[in-house]
Amino acid sequence: MQASGAWIGTRLAMRFLALTAARSGEVRGARWREFDLESATWTVPASRMKSRKEHRVPLSSAALAVLKRADGLRGRGRGLVFPGIQGGMVGAAVFGRLLNDLGIDCSPHGFRSSFRSWCSDQGIDREVAEQALAHAVGSQVEQCYARSDVLERRREVMEAWAAFLVQ
Repeated sequence: MQASGAWIGTRLAMRFLALTAARSGEVRGARWREFDLESATWTVPASRMKSRKEHRVPLSSAALAVLKRADGLRGRGRGLVFPGIQGGMVGAAVFGRLLNDLGIDCSPHGFRSSFRSWCSDQGIDREVAEQALAHAVGSQVEQCYARSDVLERRREVMEAWAAFLVQ
């Protein structure tokens, strides 16, 4: 990705997308106020989630390093972590174009699918893997009683995922 001629904000956003297994819209719309860097947690507000439920994302050391580099873009994008070259939100098609330009035959959403397959291969509990992807698991009754977001267990998984990606 570093070899591409894409804008730095786009490249950092794509890397962050892969490291967090988040949806592209969540990453493209990420705002600095959503991050608690001290606790290494990103809280995506319900208004930006497909499920319309707030989602906490544990940040690996590699994801934190991306945010540190993105800090240099502050002020360009009205609070956006990964502003586009014009300062607004990166367009929905930008990630797909970047992958295409790099000759990578997948969609941005493919990182989520790859993450889920990797979790299965690693023997990671289904509950933890699905929670990492912000998927609802089980029946409505189960969902009502399942109050934990298993954040600390997911933190270990995301660190291992990052290590796998950057190896």
